Amino acid sequence: MDRLLGAADSALRTLFAPHRASRPAPAPDQPDAELSAGERREAAALMRVNHVGEICAQALYTAQAAATRDPALRQHLEHAAREETDHLAWTRQRLDALGDRPSLLNPLWYAGAFGLGLLAGRLGDRVSLGFVVETERQVEAHLDGHLSRLPAGDHSSRAIVRQMKADEVSHAQAAQARGGIELPAPVKGLMRAAAKVMTTTAHRI
Repeated sequence: MDRLLGAADSALRTLFAPHRASRPAPAPDQPDAELSAGERREAAALMRVNHVGEICAQALYTAQAAATRDPALRQHLEHAAREETDHLAWTRQRLDALGDRPSLLNPLWYAGAFGLGLLAGRLGDRVSLGFVVETERQVEAHLDGHLSRLPAGDHSSRAIVRQMKADEVSHAQAAQARGGIELPAPVKGLMRAAAKVMTTTAHRI
């Protein structure tokens, strides 16, 4: 019951409460250039997708932490979720600065990701950790793609995405070191397909 209440509280805070980062937003290496209206729209769309990714990360880690019976692993997952909260706050701050909004479908994204995280957790800790490894690897590739698509003059968004990428690499390495297994190729493919649906939709809605 305590875990259930904790998961419900985490969902409400993720979806509806303001987020406070434990670290300041990464500083750009130079001032932002003046962005055209089209560049601002594209930058905002990409940061909205990244914000959705962080909503999903909170759901995944919360579900996996609730599913495990290993207190040390639960603590590890909760620590990773706190780092992802920084990303959630940074992407929302950048969306606000660009004059745009988060995805209108965030509750749906959260629910879907929570279900996947709970399923992974129920399959055992090594599978759950392997799911973290593969998720973070795919997120790393996704962030690389965003660095190539963000407007060249949007140094603030680029700084945030670069730090997020470094943190995701660290999370994948930590999960692998704790015994995460390699997931089967069909599972990886399904994960990529689901991510494609989410990113394509969140880019617009």
